[in-house]
Order: sequence, then structure tokens, then C-alpha cells
Amino acid sequence: MKDSELIGKVHSAVYHQCQNRGYAAPAEVLVDIGVLTRQKYEDWRFGKIPYLEQACTCNLRQLSFIMKQIRSCAKKAGLKASFCYYKRWGVKKKHGRKAVIPLRFSKSGTPEIEKAYATHYVDLVRIRQLKKEQTGQAENVAAAIPKKSEVTGEDG
Repeated sequence: MKDSELIGKVHSAVYHQCQNRGYAAPAEVLVDIGVLTRQKYEDWRFGKIPYLEQACTCNLRQLSFIMKQIRSCAKKAGLKASFCYYKRWGVKKKHGRKAVIPLRFSKSGTPEIEKAYATHYVDLVRIRQLKKEQTGQAENVAAAIPKKSEVTGEDG
């Protein structure tokens, strides 16, 4: 895939994620642009793949370029960087508490690279809009449910 194609796909994926849920996550962008399959992503989340880069279908130069484009797009759109701690899914409880096993993104494990993959980019304006829509829908549902007095004909 050419760099110009990647730029368009990355920017589109970031935009659509922000529109749908108010933030963009690099790992999800990789899935959206076709560099990482949903199944391989889930295998990584369950700890079956040692690091995320191994599951990707492109080389490290392209991954680095994609990450740079995600950051660039987020900066242009005025998105807020927010670190997200990724832990393994499906971990059984030990002594009443779930063991927290961190996930690795890169082969090298370099802190800067790990942080870049774990950073979500939040659209604060869109988050507010989504929350308003959600509360509006909840109010509509509550208004549609008849009160006990309306159903039984009793007062109060």
C-alpha cells in the first residue's frame, strides 16, 4: 500500500472512530485500515500473541508511518491525548481479585513506542454531544414507559 493511500485511510479511520464513539485508538485504527485483523487483535488481547506488532500485516516502517499519521491527524483535529492502560482479557481471579497482566505493543518494548500505541485521542466536543444524545434517549425511553397509576388506574 502506498503512503498516500495510508494517509487517506488513517485519517478516515480516526474521523469515523471519533464520530462513532468520541475517541480514536491506534490499535482500532490498525484494524479499520486492514493492517490488523479483528481476530488477531482479539488473540493479542487474550495474550495468545506476545506483542501487537507481530500480528500486523505490514512492516515496521509502515507501522511507524501509520502511528505518525494518527498523531498528526489528532493534532490537526485538536484531539486530546489520553493514555489508556491495556491489560489482558480473560484473566482468572486469584485470591478474589483479577490479576492485571499488561499487554505489549512492540517487539522492543521501548516505553515511548508503548505509550504511543496506548494513547487514545479524545474529541471532547463529540463526547459531550454523544452524552447528550444518550441522556436524551434515556429520557425518551423513560417517558415511553407507563407509570403504575396509568396501567392500573390507581392514584399514586
